[in-house]
Amino acid sequence: MDPDLSPLSDHLRETGVDGYLVHAASDVPDQYYLSGFDAPDPFVTLYDGDVHLLFLRSLEYGRATREARASTISRGSAFGLAEKIDEHGSEEAGDRVLAAFLDEHGVESVATPPRFPLRVADGLREQGVTVRADDDSAVEGVRATKTGEEIDHIRTAQRANEAAMARAEELIAEASVDGEGRLHEDGEVLTSERVKSEIELTLLKRGCSLDDTIVACGADAADPHDRGSGPLLANEAIVVDIFPKHKTNRYFADMTRTFCHGDPSDQIQEWYALTLRAQEAALDAIEPGVYASEVHGAVCDVYENAGVPTLRSDETTETGFIHSTGHGLGLAIHEQPSVATNDDPLEPGHVVTVEPGVYDPDVGGVRIEDLVVITEDGFENLTEYEKELTV
Repeated sequence: MDPDLSPLSDHLRETGVDGYLVHAASDVPDQYYLSGFDAPDPFVTLYDGDVHLLFLRSLEYGRATREARASTISRGSAFGLAEKIDEHGSEEAGDRVLAAFLDEHGVESVATPPRFPLRVADGLREQGVTVRADDDSAVEGVRATKTGEEIDHIRTAQRANEAAMARAEELIAEASVDGEGRLHEDGEVLTSERVKSEIELTLLKRGCSLDDTIVACGADAADPHDRGSGPLLANEAIVVDIFPKHKTNRYFADMTRTFCHGDPSDQIQEWYALTLRAQEAALDAIEPGVYASEVHGAVCDVYENAGVPTLRSDETTETGFIHSTGHGLGLAIHEQPSVATNDDPLEPGHVVTVEPGVYDPDVGGVRIEDLVVITEDGFENLTEYEKELTV
């Protein structure tokens, strides 16, 4: 992937700094995006119109010369690291090497991501380098517009995600029900934990991993971020939200479906139909240039017209539609742009979730989530999985 970093150059000119500095391992999305290099330990990336890498130690240097997307790659030894350690100790030596690295590229002032090591920032300031936190998260803003290759990466992760969702639905659909209303599979109570394990195994077989997932039943499903635990029950809504990361391309996918084994209550059926309409209203509103607030507002309109509270109608409500309509997705599971009350336009290349939902501890919860990419003339839904409540 060869991203267009010209907006970052524009940001540097507008803010009056010489370069953009990242000090992190590659699990930090900004680092991986700028460097194109995967390393488990922190290293330095400088962007000044070109990408420059610095490794204080030499362990990753050889591989970086083969794999990284950088104009120059340096190591600490080129700046006398060993001698500086003897003279100043390891921490200050690292600061002096980094300052020398910046000086070699004519950089006297840098912007950094909001989450940047405080000790490194203080050390650079001690060496006379101006360090400013980038409250605009400029690299994340660049990341928001996906290339065709990135969209393909997300699509690949989403296909694996759908296989995992199919496995979860299969377990729920084929379960038997005991006298206490609990679902059973292979003679054992079917739990949230069991379904999560099958989801994870399915994803691993398809090159994906996940740190966590949601399989929440009944009252658990009334909290949008409750991961769920214990037995799954018949006649109750079961929210399954899966957000895996592809282990090779490193991009995320995200999808939620709500299932019910048996006979859902009239309230759950009503909520499900309403949530489908809310999602359809959001999708109908999506086009290039539309403000995120307009898409979010279309969802709120559907719920409010049906008498369901939203945070727009009552900012103190703890039931009803109590979260945003969606979020951007890519190298991070949550990134720009947000689809909420913000007046940020959705532009071609943005990949966002559309996930309305309704929640009440006395009833449960319903959420339906698709993943879409904004195109020049509308959007493409990257999600191919069907939407059925009763299984």
